[in-house]
Amino acid sequence: MDLIIKNARLAGAAPDTATVDIGIENGIIVAIESKLSAEGPVHGAGGKLVSPGLVESHFHLDKALIIDRVPLQPDRMVRDHMERTASIKHTFTLEDIYARAAATIEECLLHGVTHMRTQVEVDPNVGLLGFEAIEQLRKDYAWAIDIQPCVFLQEGWTGVAGADENLVDCLKRGAPVIGGGIRYDKDGPGQIRRVFELAKQYDIDVDFHLDGGYDVKELDYPQVCELTDQLSWQGRVAFGHGSKFSCMPVKQQAAVGKRLGQSGVSLAVLPATDLFNAGRHMEHTVMRGVTDANTLIANGANCTIATNNVLNPFTPYGDCSLTRIANLYANVVQRDGPADLGVCFEMITNRAAKLMRIADYGIAVGKAANLVVWGETRPCDVIAKCALPLAGFKRGRRIFSRELPVLQRPA
Repeated sequence: MDLIIKNARLAGAAPDTATVDIGIENGIIVAIESKLSAEGPVHGAGGKLVSPGLVESHFHLDKALIIDRVPLQPDRMVRDHMERTASIKHTFTLEDIYARAAATIEECLLHGVTHMRTQVEVDPNVGLLGFEAIEQLRKDYAWAIDIQPCVFLQEGWTGVAGADENLVDCLKRGAPVIGGGIRYDKDGPGQIRRVFELAKQYDIDVDFHLDGGYDVKELDYPQVCELTDQLSWQGRVAFGHGSKFSCMPVKQQAAVGKRLGQSGVSLAVLPATDLFNAGRHMEHTVMRGVTDANTLIANGANCTIATNNVLNPFTPYGDCSLTRIANLYANVVQRDGPADLGVCFEMITNRAAKLMRIADYGIAVGKAANLVVWGETRPCDVIAKCALPLAGFKRGRRIFSRELPVLQRPA
């Protein structure tokens, strides 16, 4: 065999369950057995957890690492993140976007990410530079990560000269997902209708930025669910944020979860960004603005946790650790214990893979050998401890390794 991962503990296995060996040939898992009788190079997992690679289901590579280039925020209570970002987009170049995104991708790889859906802005003030850079990166980093671009307009669509043309151009070039920034459009419902129209025309998936903020009297997800049902696009529609749901009583949140589940619409919760942006109109007792995805999941929805932004005005932090983001989420929505934190781990693995419709995802014979080895034995501990992965494999090839620190005791 090309590789055997020995003594691996799989997610969901009971503590007293025997570990397994994972046999890999030509990038594919060909055997999962206790004490596999085969020859080949060995990576010892030491009885620790081995999981599928992590999945970033909502990311922004094209505007990562720009926090030092934008104007400073004048006041904590001002919400001007989009305007500050827009003010420098005209300075972006193909080489600049490529370099920033490449550095970000490499940090994600070292934290165990093997799949990513990245939102790509094609507003007229930046044109198709982001899409072209991401397309090149998608090819250049195919050895380590599968990148799925979602093209959208951040700053408005309705009545914006050249906006629709930019999107259509990307779709003609093969963009697999189309999205929308509803909040910044003067005709949000019209933008939603146009997104679905193009999705149907080009047979592609949909991923919105939707229902951010706190005014629960105005919600866009019902229209998205209705159009999903009309077009039979179930399982092919997602949106990020949904922070308005955090401002609802639990019974209403349960109803949202049920409706999303019925229509097959997934939600990516973006805790770092939503926590940073929420309640800027409030001087004290500031709302958290992070929706409890566990409640939505319990009522039938598919939800994920994602990083969204790294070091830009929307989120001026980040080290590309998806486990840290999941830990932050669990802290904010006050979830703990093996069951709840196990669901958190699902939201950065299997549930995120479902959102992206990754067919060959998981640890099973016949699946791609995209695997991560951890220093913990349970998924819940990976989340609770913000664990760093010890090794990662893409199609059976090791793409990184990390040594555990050793305490140097006195002689």
